[in-house]
Amino acid sequence: MATPARRTSKARKGMRRGHIKLQTPNLSLDPRTGEYTLPHHVSLSGMYKGRKVLKNK
Repeated sequence: MATPARRTSKARKGMRRGHIKLQTPNLSLDPRTGEYTLPHHVSLSGMYKGRKVLKNK
């Protein structure tokens, strides 16, 4: 069974795990309503790509 010859330092471990992090969500601003929405999602007012797709109750 293979075992490491030397201990992995904290710096080297951090370099290896450097890409593991939280990412901020991509928010897009709706020019009509001025609210932020996730891409490819319907806004709370029922708008999608500048068109009304859901009726308000």
